[in-house]
Amino acid sequence: MRRGLSIMLALCGLGAGTPSAQAHRLDEYLQATVIDLTRHEVAVTLRLTPGVDVAPGVIRQIDDNGDGAISPAEQRAYGRAVAGGLSLSLDGRALPLRVRTLAFPSIAAMRAGDGMITLRLAAAVTPAPAPGAHHLVYASHGAGPDAVYLVNALLPRDPGLRVTGQQRSADQSSCQLDFTVDR
Repeated sequence: MRRGLSIMLALCGLGAGTPSAQAHRLDEYLQATVIDLTRHEVAVTLRLTPGVDVAPGVIRQIDDNGDGAISPAEQRAYGRAVAGGLSLSLDGRALPLRVRTLAFPSIAAMRAGDGMITLRLAAAVTPAPAPGAHHLVYASHGAGPDAVYLVNALLPRDPGLRVTGQQRSADQSSCQLDFTVDR
């Protein structure tokens, strides 16, 4: 009994905040994307996490004036630049993405590899897609040689929208989503 308790406590301690359990990417800029589809809008959330080795370059891109602080204007400019490197289309028609909200960590957190930039973007879908089959394409272009990607779509909350297929590029910088719209 005592041995079992000791083993259980040791196993619990393995993941309890030890530095080895909190590994993160060092030499890559992770761009994790989630797509949320509704009849009237496509919302795209990006979580951008620069690793320790690439953080100085990312910080230089954001902090235009080099004052060691990221101003709201610099945040907006970086958000627009990131959005400009993305494309979204529905049935072959381009949908412009607009920055809705953005959240930036401290420079210290980015330098430590723990800082995650969150950008919430959206594209209006007007008119709403007619009943039938549709094809949505998302792609990230030119995020740099150190970028790595993850992309996924959420299950639509509207029961009248059904995802029928999802294909990602090998590096996950792009995604094709097939879906149907019921009446």
